Amino acid sequence: MGFYSIVAFFQKGGLFMYPILIVFAVGMSIAVERWILLSRIRSRNKKMWGLLQPVLNQGEFDQARKLVSEDDSTISQMLELGLARQGAVKRREDIEIAMEEGMMEIIPQLEKRTQYVSLLSNIATLLGLLGTIMGLIEAFTAVANANPAEKADLLSASISVAMNTTAFGLMAAIPLLLIHAKLTSTTGQIVDGLEMASVKALNSISNNARRQYQVSGT
Repeated sequence: MGFYSIVAFFQKGGLFMYPILIVFAVGMSIAVERWILLSRIRSRNKKMWGLLQPVLNQGEFDQARKLVSEDDSTISQMLELGLARQGAVKRREDIEIAMEEGMMEIIPQLEKRTQYVSLLSNIATLLGLLGTIMGLIEAFTAVANANPAEKADLLSASISVAMNTTAFGLMAAIPLLLIHAKLTSTTGQIVDGLEMASVKALNSISNNARRQYQVSGT
């Protein structure tokens, strides 16, 4: 489909093509912003965990606290709360609760505005259907007053034009729906990574406490 064909297709669709285009543009801008942010968060978390994991495994928690305090990635925000408790208390449950509190603050930030992409996808579909219905109403009204010999040709042409809005609505909605699924999947992967890091950090803390207890017992 050439450029002029696309322009003609858009012009024939009527006024409802413009709100669908606006909805698609807003949805794509939100999707791009969220994709860039989530990709950056995932990359920084992966890099930070690569630095933190060997430090935690060696039981160097002071060094770990220094690393997370100097970093603003989401994994550092979560582990900083747990490591702060590790220096003051010994109970695993208290450290776990601190990390869960951090997760409760982080997850809404990850999911922020993502649901609007799905909402705008549904709105684009509904606007397309509404445009088609309004176009059909106008078509049948025009045909009612037309010459009987011209009614069939006029009706078929009017219906063809009215269907353009449904087609354009679906063309806008389908990419937004697919992008929403990808954003949701990426968010889930980040959350899973945070939960994995939380469990491994807790295990490192518990193992270190167990070793210290065995050393002091001997």
